[in-house]
Amino acid sequence: MNNSVANTGRLLWAGLRALLVLTVVCGVIYPLAVTGVAQAVFHDKANGSEIKSEGKVVGSSLIGQRYDLPLKKGQETAEPDLKWFQPRPSNGLGENSVNTQYKLILSGATNLSGDNKDLIDQVKAAQKAVIKDNSTATYKVKKADVPADAVTSSGSGLDPDISPDYADLQIHRIAEQNGLSVTQVDKLVKDHTSSRILGFMGEPRVNVLELNVALKELVAKS
Repeated sequence: MNNSVANTGRLLWAGLRALLVLTVVCGVIYPLAVTGVAQAVFHDKANGSEIKSEGKVVGSSLIGQRYDLPLKKGQETAEPDLKWFQPRPSNGLGENSVNTQYKLILSGATNLSGDNKDLIDQVKAAQKAVIKDNSTATYKVKKADVPADAVTSSGSGLDPDISPDYADLQIHRIAEQNGLSVTQVDKLVKDHTSSRILGFMGEPRVNVLELNVALKELVAKS
């Protein structure tokens, strides 16, 4: 009986020691080591890939956001601020693909099939809005000019990038709204166009937030 109690006590003490050691190693030392390496080697990525403007964090390069005018009294949906490059639609408000907000809590695709009437109506409405917003006195946008990412959301609904075609479509509007030349804005877009990863993965893309931060700096200098 005494041997049984002693053996049980030794096993419990051994288990307790193992628990304490593993808690310290896995719960303290390992997280601190990983955090230290991440901060030292991948500082920007470890902190959320933050983008700053005038010393303030204005967002993340990994998450899209809209650029809207302030809501007016009685207005339910914000209108896009046309002096900024606009992202692709999001699923933030579900039913309205023209004026949707990027909301982390609602990340996801529409899950609507290609022949779904609601999706078709959303795409048509978005297409009309893109044509209207980006047509200027000297530049008229046609239906054939509107790329797919200008009227459809991404799988996550939070895509921070747009295609170079969609960025190019907005150049004339941006130039007119900000008192810049088309050449200046065109160069800005080209300077912020990223090529395929390793030269063959993915598609060329333009990060909207990074582009708008650069646009703000360009306008300030002009």
